Amino acid sequence: MPSIEPRGPRQIVRALKWSWKGLRAAWSYEASFRLEVLVCVVLLPAGLWLGQGAVEKALLAGSLLLVLAMELLNSAVEAVVDKVSPEFHELAGRAKDMGSAAVFLLLVNVALCWGLILWQRFG
Repeated sequence: MPSIEPRGPRQIVRALKWSWKGLRAAWSYEASFRLEVLVCVVLLPAGLWLGQGAVEKALLAGSLLLVLAMELLNSAVEAVVDKVSPEFHELAGRAKDMGSAAVFLLLVNVALCWGLILWQRFG
């Protein structure tokens, strides 16, 4: 019978180390991630300042964080596709395009959230 490692503080620390390693890799190898982080560094505090109430602040800040999360997933898909299929294949291209489309849709979500909230606030 396989031994089951207990979940606890050590597992949480390990998970945090792996997450930090992933963030560092994304920063090192993904120009889009770096650009999106820099946009977040500017817009996140602005969203927390401009938002009226917890819901607006959560939408303004959360929409930005979703873009970063999806960019990480898109980069992971691209890395796996490149590892498995270094030559061009229609399915590989489709997978990469769909990951990019997911990031794009979340960028549209950012524009929609920010636009509607700021229009209501200042319009």
